[in-house]
Amino acid sequence: MVARVHTVAFSGIEVLDVQVQVSLTGGLPAFIMVGLPDKAVAESRERVRAALTAIGLALPPKRIIVNLAPADLQKEGSHYDLPVACAVLAVMGVLPAEEMDGLVVLGELGLDGSLAPVAGVLPAALAALRTEKGLVCPGPQGGEAAWAGDVDVLAPDGLLALINHFKGSQMLARPHAEARADLGPRLDLADVKGQESARRALEIAAAGGHNMLMTGPPGAGKSMLAARLPGILPPLAPDEALAVSMIHSVAGLLDDGRLITRRPFRDPHHSASMPALVGGGLRARPGEISLAHTGVLFLDELPEFSRPALEALRQPLETGQVSIARANNHVTYPARVQLIAAMNPCRCGYLDDPALACSKAPGCGADYRNRLSGPLLDRIDLHVTVPPVDPFAMDAGAPAEPSAPVAARVRAAREAQADRAAATDGARANAHLAGEALERVAGPDAAGRTLMAEAAERLRLSARAYHRLLRVARTLADLEGRDGVGRVHIAEALGYRQVLAPAPGALGADPTGRRRSAQGRR
Repeated sequence: MVARVHTVAFSGIEVLDVQVQVSLTGGLPAFIMVGLPDKAVAESRERVRAALTAIGLALPPKRIIVNLAPADLQKEGSHYDLPVACAVLAVMGVLPAEEMDGLVVLGELGLDGSLAPVAGVLPAALAALRTEKGLVCPGPQGGEAAWAGDVDVLAPDGLLALINHFKGSQMLARPHAEARADLGPRLDLADVKGQESARRALEIAAAGGHNMLMTGPPGAGKSMLAARLPGILPPLAPDEALAVSMIHSVAGLLDDGRLITRRPFRDPHHSASMPALVGGGLRARPGEISLAHTGVLFLDELPEFSRPALEALRQPLETGQVSIARANNHVTYPARVQLIAAMNPCRCGYLDDPALACSKAPGCGADYRNRLSGPLLDRIDLHVTVPPVDPFAMDAGAPAEPSAPVAARVRAAREAQADRAAATDGARANAHLAGEALERVAGPDAAGRTLMAEAAERLRLSARAYHRLLRVARTLADLEGRDGVGRVHIAEALGYRQVLAPAPGALGADPTGRRRSAQGRR
């Protein structure tokens, strides 16, 4: 007799069907597992043996063969414990074999027969729904599986509870889907004194989902501004919440099986490696850029990140997804993020302050910025200078505008973009407009086109920079409630466009190494 139980393997957030087949044959007693199991899967034999002993059962004195099909697919992770145990119990006649064949099972066994949470329950539940099967998962993750919709979910706390359910002596209740509890009040923009231009740029970035780079000396408030961006962003749409929760589920970061309702805000340290940022490692796990999907990826001290790690962000920022290719694995994760970055003007941070600048100024500023490639900077829509704030003047000024009215303006702009997307089947945020949709909704009037043509020639804009200018201008028009893009919107968008400085001594550079203004070049 052969018993079969279905489980899953993961390739990114894609779910692959795996069938656990168990047979009892004659010969010397043994517990053999085949089908390319990794170390964690192979060790499940001992966990299954100990768990059965803990609930008063023993393995039969026969040759037990466990096959994980398809046999040419590498099996990784501890979630194979429960399906192996269920298949063994089915072949022993403890669990009904026919009913187990209609379930997708995953969970990690403890030595006492308890079940521990595992990664990937939400995508596994969605796969079970597509194949019209039920799902068995650890008790703490029943609410996570329930978000899949109309799927029969069994969420026992241990192996004994699952056996009692099928015997009819202890019926398991259907779990309820729950969202993640409110994480408390968000940081408010009212805490930021001064910095009106930076606050304006932050609002534009939030309204259109644009990437932004803030440059200023230490203590000017760059990190403070970035930390308050989530407080003015609109809430996640249901499909966005499901998408980002699936990524966190695969990474094993979905707390208590509760769906994520706030936009992610990820702020890795500048010592993060390339696999940590874009994903990878032994099992091709999602990186920070995927964990921030539909939310914010904040990179403080941008030039201090390694050059390969920053260059690896270029393609995901453009395409909205990251592909991780390894010799034995090739997976793709969503990575539609809003990049917010901050940096000092130079290594010491005081390039524009003669009293505090180091002896290498101004050349150190060019050297420091040269750590960032032109193609990466070209993908950033808003470049903002954050000047230092006089600490004695902070208390003398008028109270700063709080987050609530800013969030209301951002929400109204996003709703206008969502209405256009629904009517034209286009991008939900202006930052992702492309092609014919961009020309249709962001094409400026005659005066705006004239200004764009002059700027493109004078500033030598790339095609990417040209399109990003149009997207920012469209967001500015949305914040004003305008249907069309005018010259004033193009002019303000140009003010946020970075023109890279030539190296000292190069054509177009002045003797101090500083960039000449666009108006001063002929």
